[in-house]
Amino acid sequence: RWNIIFHTLPTLTLVIYLNIVLSSDNLLVLTVATKETDGFRRFMRSARHFNYTVLGNGDTWNGGDYMTAPGGGQKVNLLKAALQNMEEDKVVLFIDSYDVVFASGPKELLKKFQQTNHKVVFSAETLIWPDRHLEDKYPHVREGKRFLGSGGFIGYVPNLKEMVSDWSGKDNDSDQLFFTKIYINPEKRKSINITLDNKCRMFQNLYGSLDEVVLKFEDGRVRARNVLYDTLPVIVHGNGPTKLQINYLGNYIPKVWTFETGCSGCLEDLRPLSGLKESEYHWWFIGIFIQQPTPFVSVFFERLHKTGIPPKPTQTLHLQPGERNKLYNGEQHHEGQVNSFLKDHGTDYLDVKVIGPEENIDRETSRNLGFEMCRQDKDCEYFFSVDIEVVLKNKDTLKILIEQNEPVIAPMITREGRLWTNFWGALSADGYYARSEDYVDIVQRRRVGVWNVPYLTKVYMVKASVLREELSANDLFSFGNMDMDMAFCHNVRNKGVFMYVTNMHTFGRLLSTENYQMTHLHNDLWQIFENPMDWEERYIHENYTKIMRDKLIETPCPDVYWFPILSVTGCDHIVEEMENFGQWSGGGNTDTRIQGGYENVPTIDIHMTQINYQKEWHKILLDYVAPITEKMYPGYYTKAQFELAFVVRYKPDEQPLLRPHHDASTFTVNIALNQKQIDYQGGGCRFLRYNCSVEAPRKGWALMHPGRLTHYHEGLRVTAGTRYIAVSFVDP
Repeated sequence: RWNIIFHTLPTLTLVIYLNIVLSSDNLLVLTVATKETDGFRRFMRSARHFNYTVLGNGDTWNGGDYMTAPGGGQKVNLLKAALQNMEEDKVVLFIDSYDVVFASGPKELLKKFQQTNHKVVFSAETLIWPDRHLEDKYPHVREGKRFLGSGGFIGYVPNLKEMVSDWSGKDNDSDQLFFTKIYINPEKRKSINITLDNKCRMFQNLYGSLDEVVLKFEDGRVRARNVLYDTLPVIVHGNGPTKLQINYLGNYIPKVWTFETGCSGCLEDLRPLSGLKESEYHWWFIGIFIQQPTPFVSVFFERLHKTGIPPKPTQTLHLQPGERNKLYNGEQHHEGQVNSFLKDHGTDYLDVKVIGPEENIDRETSRNLGFEMCRQDKDCEYFFSVDIEVVLKNKDTLKILIEQNEPVIAPMITREGRLWTNFWGALSADGYYARSEDYVDIVQRRRVGVWNVPYLTKVYMVKASVLREELSANDLFSFGNMDMDMAFCHNVRNKGVFMYVTNMHTFGRLLSTENYQMTHLHNDLWQIFENPMDWEERYIHENYTKIMRDKLIETPCPDVYWFPILSVTGCDHIVEEMENFGQWSGGGNTDTRIQGGYENVPTIDIHMTQINYQKEWHKILLDYVAPITEKMYPGYYTKAQFELAFVVRYKPDEQPLLRPHHDASTFTVNIALNQKQIDYQGGGCRFLRYNCSVEAPRKGWALMHPGRLTHYHEGLRVTAGTRYIAVSFVDP
């Protein structure tokens, strides 16, 4: 098309400017893609988004290694051959692909190209490479980047032909050095009409320029903005050691994630599982790794057994056929829980392999063995790796990950109340954790999507096809002095495989293994401070949170309140902990455990202090009893301090009852730890002043009543079995 612009000058001379506006049909994109990598697929998605016409070549790559030495001569050979059959009026964009994304379309690119008034335009760089001794031969520029980058250039076919006409190099020779020598030769530079995109209007090379580039969110799209030159480059290239940065930008550009549309890129290339027949279920391995003493291991196995693809109609126990399991137990402390799980559910799996601590296999080897098992089994399609401290709450986790259809993908899990997760958004210069700009928004789910990240740990899924091809090395968990997870991620990145984390759903959390005591029968009871949510799910009554909403507080006697507090498991573990401790008092008046050494109304009991549970018990009273107290006794506020908290045991042949008495408390909390008619007969509590009895206390329910003055009471006779109650004398 022709734009004709008329200007009338003072001398009445008529001047006509003829400007040929190139059409997108004139543009061909030429790239070298010897393999369809994750980076190439990203490149092509961005190209299709803007309707670029891309030509490529599937030859084996012989062009050397860009990260360690000059190379890329094969690109020049391929370009030279391709140009021979191209029409003379075409404009060719020659660009790398594995680490490139388009940020805008052909129309803008061609417009900016024409505005340079040159026939060939190369991308520009801050740093000179590969021969710094050529620096003085480069022409100086008043503003902008001075050095040529061969990773991207655009030009007319005749000029490009002239530029490569003298090339006779080998595939592994340096294309960068070849083009540099042409550019620094004034005669050739003028003859071919070459210039550099000094201010990154078309090309943005990231190496040496990371501080210049930020994301610019526009209406429904995302650009890269060079803040140094205030330009919006059309093409962004993660050249050299900036692959992580192009991965970060590629999470957004051009329209992968926007504030208006969210993650539109997350809906591409999915592998839907709905509607599959049972014969079409996927086969996968699950690798479970126990590498340190960890709380709530039995809960982990219970939850694992309820996870399947697709879930059964009842969403209950059995994992689908076609699943195999590899269990690495490097921690002897949990051997009983592992054996219990395998006894109950081992036959539900096609195959189970357990590597125990007695085999003396290190962590790295155990994980490599898991991958190898999947590689060798032709039916294995996925390997799901999960550490025992991961709390997966979403029963559809495996289904979600498979449907997302990524090579390596992890569900985002967090540590409650902290910004710690199982991924890193960026790496520091020395390869350790660094916080990306979007990390907090992703962790707090203000930005929801599927994110290309440099590091995953604790839980992730790997495609078996990737394990058999790109990640076929025998040892993926070792590299130099790196720890196991850093080494794995380093090796994955070096193979050009992308790792993703998804926060499109909530999946769960990570347990804290710090300060985990192993000196008790039920060590999880002591986890109320370290892992409060998991402790609550395990030990607090399932109806506790419904107390106020559903009016579950009952009043069996005047000013006596009855409400659920402890779960069945919580009750059982407290009883078993006390019996395991075994040092029950004799039931006499002399008691050296209390101040003064004399007990007026003695019971056969064990104090919470004796098992070092006083801090945890105070936390239970403060978090779960105090709110009820303040609701039921308006105007009364408690810090839940107690002089005595203990578990009492009633048996017909030991201490069957307790005579009438007042408690030495402002109010008393009495929790039934086992069930009448099942564990014992008789029993209960009678308030004499009101002639009112609670004779069938419910397991896990608490009776709360005033202590010193109004509620004179007695413990009713146990006629058979053993009754346990947890008693707390609470004062402000």
